[in-house]
Parts: sequence; structure tokens; C-alpha cells
Amino acid sequence: MIEQIRKELQDPSDLYTNVLDNGTLRMELCFFPYLCDQGLINTELIEPFTYRFHPDAFNRFLVSHPCLDKAEDPKGWTNLLLKGALLFKLEGTVYRLEVPRKLHDKPDSVQIENTLQGPQSALTEDVDMNISLVRVRYNEPTLSVERHVLGEASKSRVVLLYDVERVNREVLELVNERLAQVKVNMLRATGQLMKELSGKRHKLFPIILQTERPDRIATMIERGKVAMLLDGSRFGLILPVRLFDFMHAMDDDYEFHWMSKFLLILRYVAMTLTITLPALYIAIVSYNPEVLRVQLTLSIAGSRVVVPYPSFIEVFIMLFMIEALIEASLRLPRSIGSTATTVGGLILGQSIQQAGLVSSIMIIVTSVVAISNFVIPNNGFGYSIRFVKYVFVVISIFYGLLGVVVLFFSLVVYWCNLRSFGQPYLSFFRPREEASVHRAGNGANEG
Repeated sequence: MIEQIRKELQDPSDLYTNVLDNGTLRMELCFFPYLCDQGLINTELIEPFTYRFHPDAFNRFLVSHPCLDKAEDPKGWTNLLLKGALLFKLEGTVYRLEVPRKLHDKPDSVQIENTLQGPQSALTEDVDMNISLVRVRYNEPTLSVERHVLGEASKSRVVLLYDVERVNREVLELVNERLAQVKVNMLRATGQLMKELSGKRHKLFPIILQTERPDRIATMIERGKVAMLLDGSRFGLILPVRLFDFMHAMDDDYEFHWMSKFLLILRYVAMTLTITLPALYIAIVSYNPEVLRVQLTLSIAGSRVVVPYPSFIEVFIMLFMIEALIEASLRLPRSIGSTATTVGGLILGQSIQQAGLVSSIMIIVTSVVAISNFVIPNNGFGYSIRFVKYVFVVISIFYGLLGVVVLFFSLVVYWCNLRSFGQPYLSFFRPREEASVHRAGNGANEG
């Protein structure tokens, strides 16, 4: 066994092999020390083998061990070793002992989807711990766990979580079909898996929700959705989703009813401002100044007296500056990122206005757009909104206010036509009777 494994792995230096003899039995074993928990190896195998001299006693120990099984296929030995298993050969039979090294022994803290009153624990890069975090919050016997392996080289573990009584069977079948069609060599993150499952690459908006919160996953499973966890990634995927799911924050479930509705309306208003405000500025200044009061129109015109170019150039300059500051805040180290971008934004805004390159009204518009975009609780959906606003800006350059209005209705039509695994994207609220209909249908099918 040892010679065959070393030959297939080309004799790696980090592979540990040894032959143990307790006087009555002889055992060959091999494992990767950096992939296995050596403490478990000592307690689960070495010590019992050392002190159980009688072969029958040690054989009874092997039969009753919950993490031990036979590895009869020689072609799968190397894959088992690379996944953190220990192989040993005893009396002509090869066994595998599951002793993977756990790099995470406690949940991570929330870093992106922060809440004021909710739990502060987040998913980890260990899929087994993530499953336990979800089970703690959704402690139902109907919770099902399906395991898949994706990636030609990475052999990454992918886990599906769903409630067998609430899930839409058509959605589940479609998810399994798309998982079977995923052909990648290295699967490293859930974002990569999300791109593979989304299908068409020209979609402007995400149809899968990415989250780091186990309480959000438990909430979505209770609503009949399917959750997906990837080993080695601290983010989970939820599908199918609606636009409402991207605008929903977990604080909405922990606040009072009217306060949560007020915050939800605030997010939709902020999303609308992010999309349309730069385009409206160009349309009103260049084409339709009559839609504003005379005093406001004169104020805007007075602030633009010293600006030497059209309004759309002014908008592109400021939007480029704000996008560059956002990217800089993401790439810089955390210790200096927020300070550098804040100081840079203040200096740039004041200097560029005093130099007469942009108007003071444009500084206000840019600030409102930047702040409104940060109100959106989901980063993936926020990126799509950031992109769509440039489409509105380009249309407003040529067609003015009429083009902005027509394009906004076109965006609504696009949302109506968009589907997330067969489900309508613009269905803001899930009907209460939908889950009961699915349960009744499943019961009839089973009957």
C-alpha cells in the first residue's frame, strides 16, 4: 500500500508513512500530518493498537468505530489522503480513518452584514461547522442536507440545505441539474459557484443571494428556499431570490414592525436616488430646467457659471472620483483605508469646487448618490445598482428627462421578465399560502 501511494503521489516529502508492530499485529499507515489532526490519530488509532494485543479485541474495536471504514478501491486512496483521511493496512485489508484537521473551532464574527441587535456570529471556512450553525438556528427534523463534490482538481465539498416539507421541488430539481452541469477545475469561492449557476453571463442583477449570516440562511430555509455551502468559503448562497430579499436586512426581523417598514422604504428611496439622481441632474440642467422652481433653477445656473464644460462631463468626473475612492477604501489596509478615503474625499471635493471644475450642486448630488448606494444591504445587488446608474446617465445625455422616465419603466419591465430558478424576480413578498400549497402538493405526490 505504501509503495503504491508514494508512486502515485511522486514520493512527496510531507507524506508520513510508518509500519507499526505491537507483537501480534503489523500495521502500515500513511497520512499527511498537515491535513490530519494528530491528536485524534494518537487517541483513536495509535493507543488502541498499542494496548490491544489480542487481534480479536482490536478487530472488534475497528468494527465499532464510527469514523472508520474500509477503503477497498486502490484508485481512491490518494483522494482520501488529500481530504484529510488516514489510511492503514491491517491483515491484508485497507481502512480509512476520518481525522481531518479543523482550522476553525469557533464561529467567525460578522464583518459585512452587520446588525445592531441580531447575532454577531458568521459562517466560517469549515463547512461542517457551518452546517451546525444552521442546525442550531433551524432545529427541525425536516431539514435535509445533500452533499456534492465539484471541481476536477479541488474536489470541493458543496452542501445543499433545505426543508423537505417547504421547498419547491421544481426549484430543487433545477438546482441539482445546474450543479451537475458545473465543469470547473478549481472551485475556490462561492462567488465563482454563483457565476456558474447563474447561467447567462449578461444578467445585470444577481439571481442568487450571497450571505455570511447563518441566521439569514435559517430564515430563508424556513421560507422554502435552498441554501448552499461550500467548503473553504465563509459565504453561503441562497436561491431562489426576489428583489425584496436583496433589500431585506436582518435588523428588519429584530426591530418593531413600523420601524422595519420605515427602514425598508428608506432603502427603496435610496436605491431610486442612486439610479436616477445623476441622470436627472443632466436632464434638468441641459434639457428640462422648467421642471424646477425658478429660484432653484437660477441657483443651479449660478453655481455652474464658472464650469467650462457640459453637465455630463461634470457628472462623469465626480462619479469617477467617488468610484475610485470606494475601490481605494476596499484595497487599502483597514488601519488607514477609512482615514485615507475620508481625507481624500474632503480635499478633492473642496479643491475641485474651488477650482471651478464642478459646481457646488454637483458635490451635493455626488454625496447623496454615494451615501444612498451604501444603504443597500447586499453588496452584489449594490454593485448592479452602481452599474445601472451609468446607463441612465448615458441615456439622459441624448434624450433628457423623457429618456430617464422611459428607461426606468424599461428597468421595471426587465425585473418583471427576470427569473431566479424559475421564480419571478419582482415578487416582493412571498404569499403565505404558497408554502402550504407546496406541502400539500408534496404530500399528494407521496401519497
